Amino acid sequence: ACPINPRQRGFIWASGCSENLKLLQLVVKCAKWEHCELGVVFVDIAKAFNTICHQHIINSLSQRGVDPHIIQLVSDTYKNITTYLD
Repeated sequence: ACPINPRQRGFIWASGCSENLKLLQLVVKCAKWEHCELGVVFVDIAKAFNTICHQHIINSLSQRGVDPHIIQLVSDTYKNITTYLD
């Protein structure tokens, strides 16, 4: 329903870390060679779905054209959530 960006390395079977490091190394090398300024940003989204508003997730799925049945299934997982410790 939501296509994965080819640079995405989480949640897929791939040797992404080494591939992405090689890509970064190439970008830095090219910037040096061409005497270009380069800005690099690293984003750590650990627990991203733990900190984002659930309604925002539902709205985003709707905006992306995800099937309403799937949206309802996701929405239902966020209703009446409880945790029990034994």
